[in-house]
Amino acid sequence: MVHYEVFVLRTVSHPFINYSYIVFDKSSRSAIIIDPSWELDTIMGKLNDLNADVKGIMLTHSHYDHVNLASVLTEIYECDVFMSSVEIEDYGFNCRHLRSLSDHEVVVFGETNVTCLWTPGHTSGSMCFLLEDCIFTGDTLFIEGCGGCNFKGGSAEAMFDSIQKIKSFASPELRVFPGHSYGTPPGQTISMLYDQNIYFQLDSLKHFVNFRMRPNQEGIFNFR
Repeated sequence: MVHYEVFVLRTVSHPFINYSYIVFDKSSRSAIIIDPSWELDTIMGKLNDLNADVKGIMLTHSHYDHVNLASVLTEIYECDVFMSSVEIEDYGFNCRHLRSLSDHEVVVFGETNVTCLWTPGHTSGSMCFLLEDCIFTGDTLFIEGCGGCNFKGGSAEAMFDSIQKIKSFASPELRVFPGHSYGTPPGQTISMLYDQNIYFQLDSLKHFVNFRMRPNQEGIFNFR
C-alpha cells in the first residue's frame, strides 16, 4: 500500500518552466519538496492546503532553476535540505541545514521511504529519488529524452550508465516525474519511455554518446 500522494506543481519564471513536487505522507501529514524552483506562493499555498509538516527539501542537482527557492523555504520551515555529496563538493552549493547524500541512502519521513540514487550525466552529482511507485529524475531523464550533457561536469558516457542503472530496477508501471516537460505531462510510466524515448531505447554506449552529442542539433532538448 502506498502511503503518500504526489502533487505536481508547474511553476514558471520566464524563460523557465519547471516542475516542482510535493510528496505528502498521508499518515503523518509530513511532506518533502522536490526541486523548488519558482512561485513561492504556489508551493506554500499547496502546503497550507494540505496542512503539511515540511520535513525536507530534496534537490536533484544544483542548477539554479532547480534550487532557487531552497534557501527561503528552509528558513520558513526550518527543514533540512538534501543534495548528493558529489554535487555539493563539485559545484560548491551551500545553504542552511544542508545535508549530503550518498548513493542508495534512504531518507524516511512518516511511513514513506526515499531511496537516493546517484545518476551523473547532466551534472557530476545529479541524483534521482525513488519511491515505491515513482521516481523523481530532475534533468537526468525526461519523458521525451534525457538531460543535456554539455554543462560543467556533464558526461554523455555517465548519462548512459545512469539510464542503464534506472532501467535495471524500474518496473514498467513506475511513474516518472522529471524537472521539465517537452510535450508530455509528468507521471508517465517507464513502459511509455521504452516505447517513445530514444535515449531509453539505446543499449549501446557508443550509439548513445554519438546521438546525444551529435553535431548540428537544433537544440539539446529537441530529442530526435
